[in-house]
Amino acid sequence: MILIADSGSSKTDWRVIHQDGKISQHRGVGFNPYYQTAEEMAIQMRDEFLQNLSDEIEQIYYYGAGCSAPERKAEVVQALKSIFPDSAIEIDHDLAAAAHATCGHQAGIACILGTGSNSCDYDGEKIVDSRPAPGYILGDEGGGGYIGRKLLRDFINQEMPSEIFQELKVRFHLTQAIIQDHVYRQPFPNRYMASFCRFITEHASNPYCYRLFYDSFIEFFEKHIFKYKDCKSKQVNFVGSIAFYNSDILRKAARDQGLQVNLIIESPIAGLTLYHQNKL
Repeated sequence: MILIADSGSSKTDWRVIHQDGKISQHRGVGFNPYYQTAEEMAIQMRDEFLQNLSDEIEQIYYYGAGCSAPERKAEVVQALKSIFPDSAIEIDHDLAAAAHATCGHQAGIACILGTGSNSCDYDGEKIVDSRPAPGYILGDEGGGGYIGRKLLRDFINQEMPSEIFQELKVRFHLTQAIIQDHVYRQPFPNRYMASFCRFITEHASNPYCYRLFYDSFIEFFEKHIFKYKDCKSKQVNFVGSIAFYNSDILRKAARDQGLQVNLIIESPIAGLTLYHQNKL
């Protein structure tokens, strides 16, 4: 059997391709070896779904955030080996997952707009160029953590419409102290900040919330897409919850910048499943 994982900082989609062609699936917590050790990831991987498969999986294809550097890939391998000691394991970056799922064997630009953000230029077989992805403190323009951070900063400074301020205050019991505790003292501040994007999406008809998304998407284009050669002549594809649930705003921002948006999907796992089925 084959186990496929598409993992971001917030969640992991797992798919199992059984010998008879049947497919089972599971959604669990996210992983990122830049922020977690192999031991920490291994503990979180020991859920019932994966434990029950430990003796049956022959091959694992894991696509994950933070898996570009060899030493980070080694951390993920070590975590997976704690559950699947006899399985062959291949680790690739989440950008490869986005490219395979949206571009297939066609050239194009593949982007991730989820909790974080990333992008690459893909020639139909391999990634030929990519932009730096320095993480949620130094980058992640257009990602959920980046957009949520803007919202929380504006809340602290009371630089938002009063109705949005009051609803945030009542609904989430927000105070400056609570925000700072989650951002500076609690684990996974990027997930915390990104969690407010659902609220922003729900209120996207409000010009303030609309602009949070629109302006952040424009920043993403400027930092990433416009730096790829002939970007305006290529189809641009997106993977991730921020892109998917705000696709109308994303398409408008891209159209205003002369970019050609093709696919916008929430998760690449279905495309990855098709890609790997021929390996049985």
